[in-house]
Amino acid sequence: MISFKKMINSEKISKSKYSFPEEKNKREYGSLGEIIAYDYLIKNNFKILKQNYRYGRLGEIDIIALENEYVCFIEVKTRSSTLFGTPAEAVNYKKQNKIKKLAQIFLKENNLSDKPLRFDILEIILEYNKYRRSNKVKYINLIRNAF
Repeated sequence: MISFKKMINSEKISKSKYSFPEEKNKREYGSLGEIIAYDYLIKNNFKILKQNYRYGRLGEIDIIALENEYVCFIEVKTRSSTLFGTPAEAVNYKKQNKIKKLAQIFLKENNLSDKPLRFDILEIILEYNKYRRSNKVKYINLIRNAF
């Protein structure tokens, strides 16, 4: 798998438009969202600690980052519209609990248990331009202390 840094620095990704095949599945769309999220967080002075953190079969945290003194556990949700609700509404109680459990494990593994923590959701809505065959970020919103 290609790292986010390599993908962001590649020629295929520009500041405002993100190349993507017309036929896309949920995983590819989510991966594109995580690339955009990484870029957004770096530009907003976050220090990325870990991407796609997994522990066994418990689940995954999309991005773990530092913002000032906070260790931020960030769930990235990417959608093409809000027709079926906002991206944040997709982070249900069950998903929140999984993220919280994984966060505790990460904090212990990395001796960060004394740091303040925060659970954020980064919402991304993309708009597809069929003529240019690319996506454009229509909306991006970081919800701090989302749960």
